[in-house]
Amino acid sequence: MTVTPLVSRTRTIDLPGGLALTVQEYGHNTDGTGVLMLHGGAGPHSMSGFAAAMAQHAYVVVPTHPGFDGTPRPQWADTVADLSVAYLDLLDELDLRGVMVVGSSVGGWIAAETALRDNRGRISRLTLLGSTGITPEPPAQIINPAEVGPVKTGELAFHNPELRPNPASLSEEQKAAFAANQHTLAVYAGDPFCHDPKLRGRLHRVTVPVLVLAGEQDGIAPLDYQRALADAFPHATFQAIPEAGHFPHIEQPEAVFAAIGDFVESEVKPEGN
Repeated sequence: MTVTPLVSRTRTIDLPGGLALTVQEYGHNTDGTGVLMLHGGAGPHSMSGFAAAMAQHAYVVVPTHPGFDGTPRPQWADTVADLSVAYLDLLDELDLRGVMVVGSSVGGWIAAETALRDNRGRISRLTLLGSTGITPEPPAQIINPAEVGPVKTGELAFHNPELRPNPASLSEEQKAAFAANQHTLAVYAGDPFCHDPKLRGRLHRVTVPVLVLAGEQDGIAPLDYQRALADAFPHATFQAIPEAGHFPHIEQPEAVFAAIGDFVESEVKPEGN
């Protein structure tokens, strides 16, 4: 997949409640629509290549969850619900409508919670990539990177061994930054880790179309878990992505873009258009 480089811009947007939110913007807001991309515990860089590719077709905004990558996190911002409200405030500030929210891992959970609270109708669809959020049904489980360590996490997260991070190659500064991000993830993911026992019972209220994409080799939030997540929405499409783990948009970007294209054509565009 060839992507024409686009200049991205980073800025800080002041939101209600004293939240100074760092956002990366790709493309230009020319028609009041766009894509909101929400990263997981791997941080905003895990969405950068995907965002740049998506920006060939739409204005894309990638916020950094407060506390990640050294950004400030107010003490009151400590739940997924807090983030979902912040991102609705962001859509208000940018005056975006018809927004597709794309969430990776815990970012998918945030996306679902954001759609549940969207009382101004700014969100038109969701795309969830290796998403967490609902309680897994045994024997399925969501793996906590803090419990299994970075080496095992890489093995579970990536099908392609060449993409697995090598902790031994990290500088002390990089290790410290990784540890700080994992601490912030733990704050938002809570206990139980990365799911809310009550979320499944609320998802019937998400009325926009939802696309759930799952890497067939995802060892963090496994395939059966992703199928169950799709089943919890009233209007969801599920698709497995071969030869991909927890980050299908990184390992198989062409397959992910094709799936999103089909989803938009079949589920979003009105008949006859």
